[in-house]
Order: sequence, then structure tokens, then C-alpha cells
Amino acid sequence: MPELSSLEKQFLNGQLTRRQFLYRLSILGLTAAAIPGFPGSTAHAATPNRGGHFRIGQPGASTSESLDPATYGTGLINAFMIGAVGNCLTEINEKGEIIPELAESFEPNSKATKWTFRLRRGVTFHNGKTLTADDVIASINHHRGEKSKSAGKPLLKSVTDIRKIDNQTVVFELESGNADFPYVVSEYFFIIFPEKDGRPDWRSGIATGGYKLVEFEPGARYKAERYPGYFKKGRAHFDQVEFIPINDQMARTTALVSGEVDCIAGVDVNTLHLLKKKPGIHVNTVTGTQHYTFPMFTDTPPFDDINVRLALKYAVDREQLVKILLRGYGQAGNDSPITPANRYFNTQLKPRPYDPDKARFYLKKAGLDSLSVTLHAADAAFSKAVDSAVLFKETASKAGIRMKVVREPNDGYWSNVWMKKPFCACFWSGRPTEDLMFSTTYSADSPWNDTHWKNKRFNELLTTARTELNSDKRRDMYWEMQEIISRDGGTIIPVFAQYIFAARDKLAHGPLSGNRDLDGWKSPERWWFKS
Repeated sequence: MPELSSLEKQFLNGQLTRRQFLYRLSILGLTAAAIPGFPGSTAHAATPNRGGHFRIGQPGASTSESLDPATYGTGLINAFMIGAVGNCLTEINEKGEIIPELAESFEPNSKATKWTFRLRRGVTFHNGKTLTADDVIASINHHRGEKSKSAGKPLLKSVTDIRKIDNQTVVFELESGNADFPYVVSEYFFIIFPEKDGRPDWRSGIATGGYKLVEFEPGARYKAERYPGYFKKGRAHFDQVEFIPINDQMARTTALVSGEVDCIAGVDVNTLHLLKKKPGIHVNTVTGTQHYTFPMFTDTPPFDDINVRLALKYAVDREQLVKILLRGYGQAGNDSPITPANRYFNTQLKPRPYDPDKARFYLKKAGLDSLSVTLHAADAAFSKAVDSAVLFKETASKAGIRMKVVREPNDGYWSNVWMKKPFCACFWSGRPTEDLMFSTTYSADSPWNDTHWKNKRFNELLTTARTELNSDKRRDMYWEMQEIISRDGGTIIPVFAQYIFAARDKLAHGPLSGNRDLDGWKSPERWWFKS
């Protein structure tokens, strides 16, 4: 059936969302079970095998990384800890739904100002200690302390109290309702560690995950072995998992082709067609919430003028970046971090067209005939970030904007450049809910507010939308917030990029999650080697 073949190709290339694909299948009178390899079809029903040493080649490692969850941010440590070593109260499944993890259930009161989490019985840490409410309270409070600099701290700002009802029950009291609170506690820095003297014992690296920490050398080595007492049945199939830091794209590709690693993240789209032809290797593309950005400090000249920010937003050719840099594996962004994969994506907020004349118009409104800026970039920020910056420089020059591109070292980029330089390259894996994305990066008091942006109306809506249980009203507020960010915000978001990873054919997996790379960072737990 030609229509079926066309639909399948569009879905696998990320041109259709899962929902759109299923809808069009229904028109043809078919179901997903008719598509071999489609998530949810019988092709994924194979029984996983146990054994083997799973090696992942991944960018983003830093020598400054720590096991302290309050320091988790942009490094490889995040994926290693949440994907292999630890667990949270809740997790995101392959459908983007929030489900219990260490908790067996969660329940709000009528106003969502109180959430009760009941813990699973029989869960043990890697040292044999049984999980209790004390471990949860100590781990969460670690981010709430007065001196805490955790990126998770603002997400817990509304939490007024965490109470232990019994060893299996924890109650979170909130000063105002939050319909998405179960999503909050699924964030990777809220991993639960064993309590010791009222504090989480993170230094030992002991947690509850499918793999026990064996070696941790920041920026160099991340290794764990299967924990036989893991509470999730049918998960964590490998004997060992190892994250191997490889920042250079070509080096990652070479490592995969030569068999030094089994899977790589951040595949270079320019060599993707060649990689697809390599025997024994398959490439996966997943549409999710990932987006590439160029944040500007809105409290630093010249970026403190909204007209300058708008001039720069009209000076970038988004379609060119999608075509040349992403090779079509993504779509133009609209300067809002909410992507088509999010529930309340504003479908009426279109990407700005490349318009040098309009950019000059806004420069004149700022009282300028020309503009000189410096853009800092490194490929550690995102795949082809430096090339993106150079293309931005070329298109901006036609609007009278002189842009100096500084190529920064990959090592130490996130600690030395991001949030240190007033204009740089960045990427975000996104978040499963609008509130999480906004609270993490765009609220006035967020430690990851990488543009120093403060907008009174936006912050008022952020608080109100969080407590609103009516879906239609929440949608209206989130749509307005996206419009405010797109116009007033200090972040240029030129593209929404698909996740692209490549793996050796000996690897198998079920439906893939789109909330983060490599199956929502859960590949060590969810994948296995074929027999």
C-alpha cells in the first residue's frame, strides 16, 4: 500500500508526530500493529536478553562534575545517574506520561496543594538498606536548603513542608496548587539517596537504580554493574554499562563504526547518510522537546534593549539552519522553548522569517545604525554550534550587524562560557511540561535563567497557570506566555532539533521516549543485546 509506505517514512523521519501518524492510519483503516518496528507493534515484543557490556559514546562530560545531585546540570553525569544508578519518585514513560517509580502511587487533594506519595515496599539501595520515607525527605530537602544552589531549588519553592506519615508515606504540602507536581519530582536532580544523619549520602554513589556505581572519574570514566536486587522486573539487562565521554563528533562516529562503543548520541547530520549505509549500524530519529538556543543577557548592553533583541531575532535565517545544519531533522523555532511535542504548544506562534530590513528597522528604533556583538560558541553546546554561529554571522551582516564569533574550547564550556558570557550558544533537552521548562529557565528567580530575563506579566502567569486545573484556561495562559517570551525574551531559539542517535544492530529496544536523548536517558535500563 503506497499510502502506508509514505506515512511510515514520514513518521520515521520525524515529519509526523505519533498522534498524527495514528490518526492517519485510522483513516486507512489500519492500526500501529500493522507497522513492523512501530512503537507498540508486535515487532517490539521480543523477550529481552541479559548480559553484555553496554558502552555509550556521549558528549558533554566535564572534569568539574560531581556526584552531588545539587550540582547536576549540563554534564554527562546527569544521564549516567538517572539512566543507570538512581531513581526518582516518578518517571516519564515512552508516551510522555508521568508514572510512579520509587513511589507506587501519588494522589493530590482537591486543590493540588497537598500530594501524598506512597512508596514501593521492598525497594533496596545498593548497600542493602531498605528505602523509607526518611530517605525521600532527606534527598528532597537537600535541594531546599537556604544555601543550596541546586537548579532544582526554584522548582520546590512552593513546597512549605514535607512530612513523613509512616515509613512508606510522604506528604508534600504546597503554598499553592500545582497540577504538574508529579512531573517536578521526576527531574534528574531529585534522585533519592540513602539518608545518613538527616542528609542524603550521595558521596558513596549508592542509590536504588538498576546498576551499582563501580567507577566515577569526572570527565573521563563512568561505569556501573547490574544490581541484582533491582526492584523493576524486566529492566536493567546488561551486566555492565559504561558512558565514554567523546566530545568530538567525528571521533564518536569512528568509535561506533570501529566497535569501540555500541551507541552514540549527537550524530552529525552531515555524515548521517553515510552512517546509515554502514553494515551493522542503525540510526534512530525521535521528535521531542530538544531545542538549540542563543541566549543574551537582558541586563547587559546592548541586549538590554528589546529592539536590539528583536533585530537579532530577525537577523537569523532559521530555514537555512534547518536545511544546512539539521539536514531537515527538525524545524524552525519561534523563540519560545515550548515545542510541538509539548501539550500546550502555541500553534499560532509562527517562526520569524529572515528579514534583514526588519532587523535594520529595530536597530533604528534602538537608535543604532549598526551593531557590533560577540557570539561565543563551541560544539559542546550542540552539534555544529560553531557552524551555526558562523551562518548567523553571515546573515546578520546583511542587516548591518557585525558579529564576531569566538570559538571556545569544548572542555569546560558549560562552566566557563554558559551563563558567564553575555551572548553564547546553548541547547536544552526541554521538559515534558510547560511549567517545568518555564520554571527551570525563564522564571525571574531561576538559577538557570541564562538571559537574566525578568518579565512581571510572565511571572504572574507562571504562578497562576501552575495552580489552574482547568485545561482550557491553562492553555490560554501558556499560549500568552510563549508569545511574551518570543517577543520580549532574551533567547533566540532558531530551531527545534530532533534527537538522532546511532547504535549497532546487536542492540534492541522497545518504544523510544522523546523527552530526552537516548530514550529519555533510560537506554541502560530499557535496552538489551540481541541473542
